[in-house]
Amino acid sequence: MADAVQTTALLVEDFDAEQITAVRHAVGRGAAAVGLREQRLEDFVLAVNEIVTNAVRHAGGRGSLRMWVIDGELVCEVTDKGGGIPAERLNGQTLPPSYATSGRGLWLARHLVDGVEVRTGAGGTIVVLRIQTSST
Repeated sequence: MADAVQTTALLVEDFDAEQITAVRHAVGRGAAAVGLREQRLEDFVLAVNEIVTNAVRHAGGRGSLRMWVIDGELVCEVTDKGGGIPAERLNGQTLPPSYATSGRGLWLARHLVDGVEVRTGAGGTIVVLRIQTSST
């Protein structure tokens, strides 16, 4: 039988450039409260920060974030209303060249957490980051 599903969000925040630091700290507190520690905690917070920063820099300057736990996984959803991520950026498996001025955020996030899902189109992007809250 699966673990009970938490239906209450740990964090719900709208953000713009001025709130990035506050959101990063709130994500860190929430992640620590559900058991992420040390490198796993740092990795998750950095991955979320990269995606939030991408929303601000590339998708209209604002977005929203929701974070919750389901079946032992910490899930963070970042939504924006930008024009979508170009197809060549969606792979996220290949490190952009050193001379590229952007494109590392999604790549980095994919390497820091257990799972990344991206749904994108002309009406905006939803990026979902997942990480196990325990090593079992």
